[in-house]
Amino acid sequence: QVQLVESGGGLVQAGGSLRLSCTASGRIFSNYAMAWFRQAPGKEREFVAAFDWSSRYMFYANFIKGRFTISRDNAKNTMYLQMNSLKPEDTAVYYCAAGSRSAVTASTIDYWGQGTQVAVSS
Repeated sequence: QVQLVESGGGLVQAGGSLRLSCTASGRIFSNYAMAWFRQAPGKEREFVAAFDWSSRYMFYANFIKGRFTISRDNAKNTMYLQMNSLKPEDTAVYYCAAGSRSAVTASTIDYWGQGTQVAVSS
């Protein structure tokens, strides 16, 4: 059974930082493209950042503008999203995702985590 388990969400003031973690089964982590998406209330789920399936390349949404960094620890089968300079508009449920071919659009995702809530107060 494939599992993607996120953690690290919470409430933070604007300008603060959070680090999200996603732990996946070894089979998925080693062979799939891994990504972070987010969904704010009343909005569609949107791409945030991703590794390609080889884990050699990283992709970021334009709105990140250097504030977020995606990383991974292969020994722990864990992917991270370091979020700095958080803004109220970053408030959303953040999802870990895996796609066998790609992970930069929701339509290519094969597996989703349950999500972790991030709330940024002004």
